[in-house]
Amino acid sequence: MRTARYTGEHTVETATIAPVPPKAGEVQIAVAYTGLCGTDLHIVHGNMDARVSRPLTFGHEMSGTIAATGDGVTGWSEGDRVTVMPLIWDGTCPACLAGNSHICQNLVFVGIDSPGSLQELWTVPAELLVRLPAGLGLEQAALAEPVAVAVHDVRRSELTADDKVVVIGGGPIGVLIATVARHFGAEVAVIEPEVGRRSQIAALGFLTIDPREIDQVQWVETWTGGAGADVVFEVSGAAAAVAGATALAKVRGTLVVVAIHPTPREIDLQRVFWRELRLLGARVYQRGDFETAVELLAQGTIPTEALISTVVPLEGISEAITDLENGRALKVLVSVGGER
Repeated sequence: MRTARYTGEHTVETATIAPVPPKAGEVQIAVAYTGLCGTDLHIVHGNMDARVSRPLTFGHEMSGTIAATGDGVTGWSEGDRVTVMPLIWDGTCPACLAGNSHICQNLVFVGIDSPGSLQELWTVPAELLVRLPAGLGLEQAALAEPVAVAVHDVRRSELTADDKVVVIGGGPIGVLIATVARHFGAEVAVIEPEVGRRSQIAALGFLTIDPREIDQVQWVETWTGGAGADVVFEVSGAAAAVAGATALAKVRGTLVVVAIHPTPREIDLQRVFWRELRLLGARVYQRGDFETAVELLAQGTIPTEALISTVVPLEGISEAITDLENGRALKVLVSVGGER
């Protein structure tokens, strides 16, 4: 079967490998689509070389159909349409025992710490499966994982209806957070310097801010009647964005750090102290977030047509990664097996 693998030194190759048959408790999935995301770029850029084994078949945003089941698997049949929540936890560490298994202290993130979905036949534990409704296309369903990230981020913020929310960074996760926050009743503005992305975001009905052209702090103060935003999501991963994020939040407002920062960042703790801000991290998701994500996709709440810039064949991954790096695409899907 065909696969795409990171081999080191910013290189991705396509190769032919033997499929792994499902053992007891496992299923084999015929992968339809795999989305490429910022984490995949971190892998290809070598930022995770100390963590990943090479060659690594990466990819964790996916959809597909069950091709085979191992012994002891119940409730699933060949042909069932699924996505995967790509987290494996040990159930024994302090985090798991405290009810936070999604951020297990020994978490295995499938597609990073173990082989992922950029292969035609992918074998995973059956407990990772999330069922897809019949009316949801496999192309759209491949966005379930990033939508689950956004659902988790918004729930983590504890925002309420009519809150004013600022999202820093208008990439795919930023747009999804804005969409989910609006669905939960918030008013949303997105800070994004790139004109093409800003135009796309505005077309989805969001307020947009160009931080190079206007004073974003003054804009937010005017928008909020001098109070500041109820919730600020930092999604850009830029050092300057982190440094300025606290200035956008109201007294006792909330700052949620969503982006993966490869190095430590400076943050204005004086502002955190002075306004009694709440600073939160938000990482991955829980099963309820995944199930909500699938529901939002099935309902048409998520603007999948606007988010999916292009669909490329497995052999087109290197060019797709270049497009993502240069901001020429929001979300790229890889057609591993296509609609089935």
